[in-house]
Amino acid sequence: MSLKHVGKQSVQLTAPPSFIGYASAVGRKEGEGPLGSAFDYVSDDMLFGQKTWEKGESEMVRRALELALGKANKQPEDIEYLFGGDLLNQCIGTTFGIRSFGIPFFGVYGACSTMAESLSLAAMMIDGGFADTAAAVTSSHFCSSERQYRFPVEYGGQRTPTAQWTVTGSGAAILAHEGPGPFITRITAGKIIDAGIKDANNMGAAMAPAAYDTLRTHFSDLALNPSDYDLIITGDLGQVGSEILLDFFLRDGVNLAPNYNDCGLMIFSRETQDVHSGGSGCGCSASVLNGYILDGMRSGRWNNVLFAATGALLSPTSTQQKESIPSICCAVAISNTK
Repeated sequence: MSLKHVGKQSVQLTAPPSFIGYASAVGRKEGEGPLGSAFDYVSDDMLFGQKTWEKGESEMVRRALELALGKANKQPEDIEYLFGGDLLNQCIGTTFGIRSFGIPFFGVYGACSTMAESLSLAAMMIDGGFADTAAAVTSSHFCSSERQYRFPVEYGGQRTPTAQWTVTGSGAAILAHEGPGPFITRITAGKIIDAGIKDANNMGAAMAPAAYDTLRTHFSDLALNPSDYDLIITGDLGQVGSEILLDFFLRDGVNLAPNYNDCGLMIFSRETQDVHSGGSGCGCSASVLNGYILDGMRSGRWNNVLFAATGALLSPTSTQQKESIPSICCAVAISNTK
């Protein structure tokens, strides 16, 4: 009999694991944005010293994980399990980046929700008594993603106003049974929501219904209100998706705006950096969380944060076959107290 499953889709952890180390690595454009000072490593070279975009993404993953391990004062052999993924086919950004660490690995894919998914699995692994220490890592790269999902960068394709800019970034977190915090206290797993959106250049509209469903379920399952959190942050809905999400809640008589933000709106300046609707990609929420957000919690700026990363579960093949875009959102509650 489950003692930790609450309501329809949520989990209340009884031994909340602690963030004992976390780090982020990003590209130059991200470093030039409003959160630039919060990232541990900013590369001036989009290739990260490698010969291809894909190898550059793997190097970015390696650096983020290495930095997180250093901040946690841990060696790779101290980590019992690693959960991670990215946007590339077969998650090659992650697998090639972490192959030299020798850590038992679970590859996961939730599109841009992958940071929340990997953190959820790592936290439940520790809370369930299957590990004392586990890690989560996620990444995306603008150029490798453009090559896979759209056109080579050199093509110079016209982007629509609803399009978002894939973040070149990686975030890594080390969780442990004991530590100073912040702690992962609750998790709400998302279910696939398909609103029938078919425009691959408007993923914010495709993902907003999934964010709404997961957040509403989280509050219902755990008898909570939005005001119970100092900050509710979605993965990367961008401007279009964020407005849709806020409108959905307003129709329920709930004003989410006072303590709501979106990683895709925070990481870039839409006024000066020409990113249209904002940032996107696995590395968007991963780098914002494992930099700006967790730093803010440790400094006391926020004590309770609900991290709800969203993912559009499309592929080039499904788009070419005129399929709609199923989406998902996974919510992770992070607190400065157990």
